[in-house]
Amino acid sequence: MAAVNFAHICFRQPETPSGTRNYRKPTAFVPRKRPVSISFSTNPPESSQTIPEKPQIELEFIGPKPESDGSFPVERANAISGEKLLRNIMLDNKIELYATYGKVMNCGGGGSCGTCIVEIIDGKDLLNERTNTELRYLKKKPESWRLACQTIVGNKENSGKVVVQRLPQWKK
Repeated sequence: MAAVNFAHICFRQPETPSGTRNYRKPTAFVPRKRPVSISFSTNPPESSQTIPEKPQIELEFIGPKPESDGSFPVERANAISGEKLLRNIMLDNKIELYATYGKVMNCGGGGSCGTCIVEIIDGKDLLNERTNTELRYLKKKPESWRLACQTIVGNKENSGKVVVQRLPQWKK
């Protein structure tokens, strides 16, 4: 059923054979709409057109204190290479980063408080180089120590495993 747009109806008076208009019988003139043709074309997915997966970094976080049996607790997480800071990965996965003091006094990722220091046990080559902030703040600390808020995990091309030791507050 055709929809009628009443805003576009024009009333025309029919003409008589003598050429005069008959004003007694108004008729509605409804303009015709042109038919619209829509075509869709799709290419079927081919197995050769698969989207490559982004490189993944597997992370292991070793707890700062040993458990009663002497072993350290280990938590795991995965991240897409080059997309997140170590601090954000830990917070997103609810892995404890800050000790009691750090929970209250951390700078929120600005690199000015030093409460997010971690030690990289393995996979240092999968992380970015130390930033200027880290070079200033960690000047006299071992090379394996990093600020989690300044450490980018991966470089969008590499994949592998990084092992991180969360440091106890007294060691910092």
